[in-house]
Amino acid sequence: MSVIAHGVRTLGVLGAGQMGLGIAYVAALRARVPVLLHDRSPVQIQKGLALMDKLLEKDTAKVCLAQHVSRASSIYLDKLQGKITSEEAKEARARVTVVSPEQGLSGLRDVDMVIEAVSENLELKKAIFRNLSAELNPSAILATNTSSISITKIASSTIPDGQTAASEAGRRSASRVVGLHFFNPVPVMGLVLNGSADAMSVSILSVIKIFMPNIALQLHAAKPIGSSSCALNAHSAKAFRACH
Repeated sequence: MSVIAHGVRTLGVLGAGQMGLGIAYVAALRARVPVLLHDRSPVQIQKGLALMDKLLEKDTAKVCLAQHVSRASSIYLDKLQGKITSEEAKEARARVTVVSPEQGLSGLRDVDMVIEAVSENLELKKAIFRNLSAELNPSAILATNTSSISITKIASSTIPDGQTAASEAGRRSASRVVGLHFFNPVPVMGLVLNGSADAMSVSILSVIKIFMPNIALQLHAAKPIGSSSCALNAHSAKAFRACH
């Protein structure tokens, strides 16, 4: 098996709504990594998978249409975005595995990175990240898709009982939490807002810098209110740079 430069061999996605499913879709199709998709609602899982099948069918149909367009319509063909073959669609779909409600978060135990995409509720997210921190490998990256909640507050929930944010164990646990807010609809927008907790480690930032070009077309580095931000073009790993 070839070495994966970004180190994300398996990605977990928590939440099978439109946002979570979109993240799972681009990860399986563009980054071509195995995805473990979890939602506590079996109904939502089925809805999410049905949406994925619809998206794959739609993108595959673009290829079928392109095959029947004359050479004179090459300009139009150039505008066909995201077109894939039926084989690529099958491969992408096969990369997504459902982690059942019965398995719970323990079913994500061996992922290298998990992206949470549940409701914007601080207490809910804190409970989830507290459990993720306990269940997952200590080296796993814990990412939240939040757009409005303090990432530092979410990260604080991962600090083990008896430890503080200033202790070595507390810093180590909180340092693996990162913000990755995908713009909706994910397969179309290709934009991600990257934020970090106060204690995020440099090594995790390095993984994000290498992995995200495989999923997103652009990433914006979140900045504190009143400071500037810059667009990060992620069409290729070489073009992807940190915004300081």
